[in-house]
Amino acid sequence: MIKNNENTLMQWLKLGLVGAVIVLTGCVSMPSAHDYSAFRNADPHSILVLPPINNSVEVIAPYSLLSQVTGPIAESGYYVFPVTLVEQTFRNNGLTEATDIHAVPFERVHEIFGADTGLYMTIEKYGTSYVVLSSETVVAISATLVDLRSGNVLWQDKATASSAESRGNSGGGLVGMLVEAAMNQIIETITDRGFDIAAISSNRLLFAESHNGLLYGPRSPKYGQPVTSEKQK
Repeated sequence: MIKNNENTLMQWLKLGLVGAVIVLTGCVSMPSAHDYSAFRNADPHSILVLPPINNSVEVIAPYSLLSQVTGPIAESGYYVFPVTLVEQTFRNNGLTEATDIHAVPFERVHEIFGADTGLYMTIEKYGTSYVVLSSETVVAISATLVDLRSGNVLWQDKATASSAESRGNSGGGLVGMLVEAAMNQIIETITDRGFDIAAISSNRLLFAESHNGLLYGPRSPKYGQPVTSEKQK
């Protein structure tokens, strides 16, 4: 009798676990895909990257990011205005702060540069932090692509990358973890690991091959084809 009761209990437990797995599986879903209709209708050929707003404490963050964003945009098939010349043009017109530059009317930006679109970026996080048992360099950015001919928002997204993503478990116990965290902080600060992490964030955010990245531009052999997130719908 007792054995029968145990078997019945085990069967109920198994059924409960199966039900829980089904419920949890039903809750898991892929990140929602962008609606690219406005982007595709606008069909931009050129992108002007404005100096990013820096919400981090690192003064070097905007320069580090600007040196990385041209690559994924150009590789996606767009003409990118040279970022240093763009910044210098704004400086020559008395605009040195990114917040003031972002406030310039889109018609005026289009009039000066003749670009189809403007990429407005914000650096949310940049730099190396130490928290007792761990140390990592994080770069988090958000961006909005605006049609400078109409003022319409064509695309927007955000991306984050961390140096901790590629690390394994040190297995050295508490003391080993403390030493490793301290060493990581020193090394990543001295070597400005943020530069490398900014490249990863930029690619995740902008590259057409990334989920919810830019569309393929006119200079890409895949121009007009659906991007990754559209294929996953």
